[in-house]
Amino acid sequence: MLTAVNIENVMVLEGADCLLCVDAADAARALAHLRQYETENRPVPLLRIVTRVYPNAWVGVVLYALVLLGVALAISSGYWRPEAFENGALDAGRVQHGQWWRAWTALTLHLDANHIVANLGGGIWFGYLAARQLGSGMAWFLIVTGAALANVLEAVLGSPTHRSVGASTAVFTALGLMAAHSWRTRLPLRLSWARRRAPLVAGAVLLGWLGTAGEGTDVVAHVMGFTVGCLFGATAGLPAVARVLERVPQWLAGVTALASLAGAWAIALSQ
Repeated sequence: MLTAVNIENVMVLEGADCLLCVDAADAARALAHLRQYETENRPVPLLRIVTRVYPNAWVGVVLYALVLLGVALAISSGYWRPEAFENGALDAGRVQHGQWWRAWTALTLHLDANHIVANLGGGIWFGYLAARQLGSGMAWFLIVTGAALANVLEAVLGSPTHRSVGASTAVFTALGLMAAHSWRTRLPLRLSWARRRAPLVAGAVLLGWLGTAGEGTDVVAHVMGFTVGCLFGATAGLPAVARVLERVPQWLAGVTALASLAGAWAIALSQ
Protein backbone atom coordinates (compact mmCIF):
# COMPACT_ATOMS: atom_id res chain seq x y z
CA MET A 1 0.00 0.00 0.00
CA LEU A 2 2.83 2.42 0.84
CA THR A 3 4.49 1.63 -2.46
CA ALA A 4 1.28 2.55 -4.26
CA VAL A 5 1.40 6.04 -2.75
CA ASN A 6 5.11 6.45 -3.60
CA ILE A 7 6.49 5.99 -0.10
CA GLU A 8 9.70 3.95 -0.15
CA ASN A 9 9.64 1.15 2.41
CA VAL A 10 11.36 -2.07 3.31
CA MET A 11 10.37 -5.09 5.41
CA VAL A 12 12.97 -6.19 7.98
CA LEU A 13 12.79 -9.43 9.96
CA GLU A 14 14.03 -9.25 13.55
CA GLY A 15 13.58 -12.61 15.14
CA ALA A 16 9.85 -13.33 15.30
CA ASP A 17 8.96 -9.74 14.46
CA CYS A 18 8.54 -8.10 11.07
CA LEU A 19 9.33 -4.38 10.90
CA LEU A 20 8.12 -1.96 8.26
CA CYS A 21 10.78 0.70 7.76
CA VAL A 22 10.50 4.05 5.96
CA ASP A 23 12.61 7.17 5.85
CA ALA A 24 12.19 9.43 8.86
CA ALA A 25 10.92 12.21 6.59
CA ASP A 26 8.08 9.96 5.36
CA ALA A 27 7.18 8.50 8.76
CA ALA A 28 4.24 10.79 9.54
CA ARG A 29 2.74 10.44 6.06
CA ALA A 30 3.25 6.67 6.08
CA LEU A 31 1.58 6.36 9.47
CA ALA A 32 -1.39 8.42 8.28
CA HIS A 33 -1.83 6.19 5.21
CA LEU A 34 -1.57 3.04 7.30
CA ARG A 35 -4.21 4.27 9.72
CA GLN A 36 -6.51 5.26 6.84
CA TYR A 37 -6.02 1.84 5.23
CA GLU A 38 -6.84 0.09 8.48
CA THR A 39 -9.99 2.16 8.93
CA GLU A 40 -11.24 1.59 5.38
CA ASN A 41 -10.60 -2.16 5.50
CA ARG A 42 -11.90 -2.84 8.98
CA PRO A 43 -14.40 -5.73 8.81
CA VAL A 44 -17.99 -4.54 9.01
CA PRO A 45 -19.65 -6.26 11.96
CA LEU A 46 -22.57 -8.45 10.98
CA LEU A 47 -25.92 -7.06 11.99
CA ARG A 48 -27.78 -9.47 14.16
CA ILE A 49 -31.46 -9.12 14.76
CA VAL A 50 -32.85 -10.89 17.77
CA THR A 51 -36.27 -12.01 16.64
CA ARG A 52 -38.82 -11.84 19.38
CA VAL A 53 -40.81 -15.01 19.88
CA TYR A 54 -44.14 -14.28 21.53
CA PRO A 55 -45.46 -16.73 24.11
CA ASN A 56 -48.94 -18.24 24.22
CA ALA A 57 -49.26 -18.63 20.47
CA TRP A 58 -51.58 -21.57 21.18
CA VAL A 59 -54.30 -19.27 22.54
CA GLY A 60 -55.20 -17.88 19.15
CA VAL A 61 -55.34 -21.26 17.42
CA VAL A 62 -57.57 -22.68 20.16
CA LEU A 63 -60.00 -19.79 19.71
CA TYR A 64 -59.79 -20.21 15.93
CA ALA A 65 -60.80 -23.85 16.24
CA LEU A 66 -63.57 -23.05 18.71
CA VAL A 67 -65.04 -20.40 16.41
CA LEU A 68 -65.13 -22.68 13.36
CA LEU A 69 -66.49 -25.67 15.29
CA GLY A 70 -68.92 -23.51 17.26
CA VAL A 71 -70.47 -21.96 14.14
CA ALA A 72 -70.72 -25.38 12.46
CA LEU A 73 -72.40 -26.86 15.54
CA ALA A 74 -74.79 -23.93 15.96
CA ILE A 75 -76.01 -24.19 12.37
CA SER A 76 -76.11 -27.99 12.09
CA SER A 77 -77.90 -28.38 15.41
CA GLY A 78 -80.48 -25.71 14.67
CA TYR A 79 -79.39 -23.30 17.40
CA TRP A 80 -79.30 -20.59 14.75
CA ARG A 81 -81.99 -19.84 12.21
CA PRO A 82 -82.04 -22.30 9.27
CA GLU A 83 -81.20 -19.54 6.81
CA ALA A 84 -78.06 -18.54 8.77
CA PHE A 85 -75.82 -20.28 6.22
CA GLU A 86 -77.55 -18.48 3.38
CA ASN A 87 -77.30 -15.13 5.17
CA GLY A 88 -73.59 -15.59 5.95
CA ALA A 89 -72.14 -16.99 2.73
CA LEU A 90 -70.03 -14.74 0.52
CA ASP A 91 -72.40 -13.69 -2.25
CA ALA A 92 -70.55 -11.29 -4.54
CA GLY A 93 -73.72 -9.70 -5.89
CA ARG A 94 -75.05 -8.96 -2.43
CA VAL A 95 -71.69 -7.70 -1.20
CA GLN A 96 -71.66 -5.32 -4.14
CA HIS A 97 -75.04 -4.05 -2.94
CA GLY A 98 -73.80 -3.30 0.57
CA GLN A 99 -73.90 -6.59 2.51
CA TRP A 100 -70.26 -6.20 3.56
CA TRP A 101 -70.60 -8.37 6.68
CA ARG A 102 -70.57 -11.49 4.49
CA ALA A 103 -66.81 -11.01 4.05
CA TRP A 104 -66.43 -11.91 7.74
CA THR A 105 -69.20 -14.45 8.25
CA ALA A 106 -68.19 -16.49 5.19
CA LEU A 107 -64.83 -17.19 6.84
CA THR A 108 -66.56 -19.29 9.53
CA LEU A 109 -68.78 -21.39 7.23
CA HIS A 110 -67.91 -24.78 5.72
CA LEU A 111 -69.66 -27.17 3.38
CA ASP A 112 -68.78 -30.47 5.08
CA ALA A 113 -66.47 -32.19 7.57
CA ASN A 114 -63.58 -32.52 5.10
CA HIS A 115 -63.80 -28.82 4.31
CA ILE A 116 -63.62 -27.75 7.94
CA VAL A 117 -60.90 -30.26 8.87
CA ALA A 118 -58.64 -29.05 6.05
CA ASN A 119 -59.06 -25.41 7.08
CA LEU A 120 -58.57 -26.25 10.74
CA GLY A 121 -55.25 -27.95 9.98
CA GLY A 122 -53.89 -25.17 7.77
CA GLY A 123 -55.15 -22.36 9.96
CA ILE A 124 -53.79 -23.86 13.16
CA TRP A 125 -50.33 -24.41 11.67
CA PHE A 126 -49.84 -21.11 9.86
CA GLY A 127 -51.72 -19.15 12.52
CA TYR A 128 -49.50 -20.58 15.26
CA LEU A 129 -46.31 -19.60 13.41
CA ALA A 130 -47.64 -16.10 12.69
CA ALA A 131 -48.63 -15.70 16.35
CA ARG A 132 -45.08 -16.53 17.45
CA GLN A 133 -43.85 -13.61 15.32
CA LEU A 134 -46.53 -11.01 16.06
CA GLY A 135 -48.28 -12.19 19.19
CA SER A 136 -51.44 -14.25 19.33
CA GLY A 137 -53.87 -11.33 19.48
CA MET A 138 -52.20 -9.13 16.86
CA ALA A 139 -51.56 -11.99 14.45
CA TRP A 140 -55.19 -13.12 14.47
CA PHE A 141 -56.47 -9.55 14.22
CA LEU A 142 -54.39 -9.11 11.05
CA ILE A 143 -55.40 -12.55 9.74
CA VAL A 144 -59.14 -12.00 10.24
CA THR A 145 -59.05 -8.43 8.94
CA GLY A 146 -56.84 -9.35 5.98
CA ALA A 147 -58.98 -12.34 5.02
CA ALA A 148 -62.16 -10.26 5.20
CA LEU A 149 -60.53 -7.57 3.05
CA ALA A 150 -59.53 -10.27 0.55
CA ASN A 151 -63.14 -11.48 0.46
CA VAL A 152 -64.38 -7.94 -0.15
CA LEU A 153 -61.91 -7.45 -3.00
CA GLU A 154 -62.85 -10.77 -4.58
CA ALA A 155 -66.56 -9.94 -4.34
CA VAL A 156 -66.24 -6.38 -5.65
CA LEU A 157 -63.84 -7.19 -8.49
CA GLY A 158 -65.36 -10.54 -9.46
CA SER A 159 -68.56 -11.75 -11.03
CA PRO A 160 -71.80 -10.90 -9.18
CA THR A 161 -72.74 -14.59 -9.38
CA HIS A 162 -69.70 -15.75 -7.40
CA ARG A 163 -70.42 -17.51 -4.09
CA SER A 164 -68.02 -19.07 -1.62
CA VAL A 165 -67.55 -20.05 2.02
CA GLY A 166 -64.65 -21.25 4.14
CA ALA A 167 -61.68 -20.17 6.21
CA SER A 168 -59.17 -21.05 3.49
CA THR A 169 -58.83 -17.35 2.64
CA ALA A 170 -57.75 -16.79 6.25
CA VAL A 171 -55.36 -19.75 6.05
CA PHE A 172 -53.50 -18.21 3.12
CA THR A 173 -53.67 -14.75 4.66
CA ALA A 174 -51.82 -16.24 7.66
CA LEU A 175 -49.25 -17.80 5.30
CA GLY A 176 -48.64 -14.49 3.51
CA LEU A 177 -48.49 -12.59 6.79
CA MET A 178 -45.86 -14.94 8.20
CA ALA A 179 -43.79 -15.09 4.99
CA ALA A 180 -43.68 -11.33 4.38
CA HIS A 181 -43.01 -10.47 8.02
CA SER A 182 -40.08 -12.91 8.08
CA TRP A 183 -38.74 -11.42 4.84
CA ARG A 184 -39.03 -7.84 6.09
CA THR A 185 -37.19 -8.54 9.34
CA ARG A 186 -34.33 -10.15 7.38
CA LEU A 187 -33.67 -7.10 5.22
CA PRO A 188 -31.07 -5.46 7.54
CA LEU A 189 -29.07 -8.70 7.72
CA ARG A 190 -26.03 -9.24 5.51
CA LEU A 191 -27.45 -12.29 3.76
CA SER A 192 -27.35 -13.49 0.21
CA TRP A 193 -30.20 -12.59 -2.14
CA ALA A 194 -31.60 -16.10 -1.91
CA ARG A 195 -31.48 -16.37 1.88
CA ARG A 196 -33.01 -12.92 2.36
CA ARG A 197 -35.99 -13.75 0.13
CA ALA A 198 -36.34 -17.37 1.15
CA PRO A 199 -39.48 -16.79 3.30
CA LEU A 200 -41.34 -15.19 0.39
CA VAL A 201 -40.25 -17.91 -2.01
CA ALA A 202 -41.29 -20.62 0.45
CA GLY A 203 -44.64 -18.92 0.98
CA ALA A 204 -45.26 -18.71 -2.77
CA VAL A 205 -44.35 -22.38 -3.18
CA LEU A 206 -46.78 -23.39 -0.43
CA LEU A 207 -49.46 -21.23 -2.01
CA GLY A 208 -48.96 -23.00 -5.32
CA TRP A 209 -48.86 -26.43 -3.70
CA LEU A 210 -51.74 -26.11 -1.24
CA GLY A 211 -53.80 -23.31 -2.75
CA THR A 212 -54.50 -24.75 -6.18
CA ALA A 213 -55.15 -28.43 -5.46
CA GLY A 214 -58.56 -30.04 -5.34
CA GLU A 215 -61.74 -29.79 -7.32
CA GLY A 216 -63.69 -26.57 -6.80
CA THR A 217 -60.76 -24.79 -5.15
CA ASP A 218 -61.25 -21.03 -5.05
CA VAL A 219 -57.80 -20.14 -6.34
CA VAL A 220 -58.61 -16.43 -6.63
CA ALA A 221 -59.58 -16.27 -2.96
CA HIS A 222 -56.38 -18.04 -1.93
CA VAL A 223 -54.17 -15.77 -4.03
CA MET A 224 -56.04 -12.71 -2.81
CA GLY A 225 -55.69 -13.80 0.82
CA PHE A 226 -51.98 -14.51 0.39
CA THR A 227 -51.43 -11.13 -1.31
CA VAL A 228 -53.24 -9.17 1.40
CA GLY A 229 -51.38 -11.18 4.05
CA CYS A 230 -48.07 -10.27 2.43
CA LEU A 231 -48.97 -6.59 2.42
CA PHE A 232 -49.97 -6.72 6.08
CA GLY A 233 -46.88 -8.72 7.05
CA ALA A 234 -44.44 -6.44 5.22
CA THR A 235 -46.08 -3.38 6.77
CA ALA A 236 -46.07 -4.88 10.26
CA GLY A 237 -42.35 -5.61 9.85
CA LEU A 238 -41.43 -1.96 9.27
CA PRO A 239 -39.55 -0.77 12.37
CA ALA A 240 -41.81 2.25 12.95
CA VAL A 241 -44.98 0.19 12.53
CA ALA A 242 -43.61 -2.63 14.67
CA ARG A 243 -43.01 -0.20 17.55
CA VAL A 244 -46.61 0.98 17.34
CA LEU A 245 -48.01 -2.56 17.21
CA GLU A 246 -45.93 -3.59 20.22
CA ARG A 247 -47.75 -0.99 22.31
CA VAL A 248 -51.15 -2.50 21.48
CA PRO A 249 -52.15 -5.08 24.13
CA GLN A 250 -52.40 -8.55 22.65
CA TRP A 251 -55.70 -9.20 24.41
CA LEU A 252 -57.21 -6.05 22.88
CA ALA A 253 -56.19 -7.03 19.35
CA GLY A 254 -57.59 -10.53 19.88
CA VAL A 255 -60.87 -9.28 21.31
CA THR A 256 -61.22 -6.89 18.36
CA ALA A 257 -60.82 -9.79 15.93
CA LEU A 258 -63.49 -11.81 17.73
CA ALA A 259 -65.75 -8.77 17.98
CA SER A 260 -65.56 -8.18 14.22
CA LEU A 261 -66.78 -11.74 13.59
CA ALA A 262 -69.46 -11.53 16.28
CA GLY A 263 -70.68 -8.18 14.97
CA ALA A 264 -70.85 -9.46 11.41
CA TRP A 265 -72.87 -12.50 12.52
CA ALA A 266 -75.19 -10.34 14.58
CA ILE A 267 -76.03 -8.31 11.47
CA ALA A 268 -76.38 -11.46 9.31
CA LEU A 269 -78.79 -13.13 11.74
CA SER A 270 -80.88 -9.98 12.03
CA GLN A 271 -81.65 -9.92 8.30
